Amino acid sequence: MPTSFSLASLSALAGQELAVSDWFTIDQARITSFGEITGDTQWIHCDPERAAVESPFKTTIAHGFLTLSLIPHLVEQTLHFEGARLALNYGLNRVRFVTPVPAGSRVRGRFAMAQVKSLDNGLDLTLNCTVELDGADKPACVAEWILRVLV
Repeated sequence: MPTSFSLASLSALAGQELAVSDWFTIDQARITSFGEITGDTQWIHCDPERAAVESPFKTTIAHGFLTLSLIPHLVEQTLHFEGARLALNYGLNRVRFVTPVPAGSRVRGRFAMAQVKSLDNGLDLTLNCTVELDGADKPACVAEWILRVLV
């Protein structure tokens, strides 16, 4: 169940954690599909047999961009902005792929409000997004994402 926030309350939440998503499994089928869709079928992602022998991880790993692309899904299941008519991906300021995500691993999103900028027709929300990897000391991905919320 998403946590709801009124748009008027968001400025006061700068620097605070807003929500943590449920765990989400990144299986080989999703990794392979992502590779086929994007044209990135490198063996480290899409060839489990070769990865088992040649990869330092002994399995395939998710594409960094696959992990990053899950952020909107994890936000959608976690956060709801009351009064928003539409939310658009406005861009990213910083992205790092800190820890590889082995096939079959679980990730979840942790979201904090970094900044709120008022617009004539809504807000630009800058979210600090951390994609945690179950059982890992370091996150899979960290990103500063700008979400344009229109009213």
